[in-house]
Amino acid sequence: MNWLWAIIVGLVLGLIARAVLPGKQHIPLWLTVLCGILGGILGNAVAGWLGVAHTRGIDWTRHVLQLVGAVLVVFVVDLLRTRMRGRRARQRM
Repeated sequence: MNWLWAIIVGLVLGLIARAVLPGKQHIPLWLTVLCGILGGILGNAVAGWLGVAHTRGIDWTRHVLQLVGAVLVVFVVDLLRTRMRGRRARQRM
C-alpha cells in the first residue's frame, strides 16, 4: 500500500510543482508523477538531515521541503527534456 501513497503524493506534489513554475512545462503526466515522487524523497532526505523529519503534529517543514524538492526536480527534468528535444530536432535537419 505504500507504493500507492507514493504515487498519489507524487502526483499531488508534481502537479503543484508544475503550477508553481512559470510557463508551460513540456513533460507528460507520468513524468510529472515520477518527478513528484523523487521530489518527495529528496524533501524527506533533507528534512532528515535537518532533524525535522519527525515532529509532533503536522510536519509543515517536511511538506514544504518535499514541495521544494518536487519543484526543483520538475524544473531540471523539463529543462533536460526541452534541450534533448531541441538537439534531436536539429539533428533531423
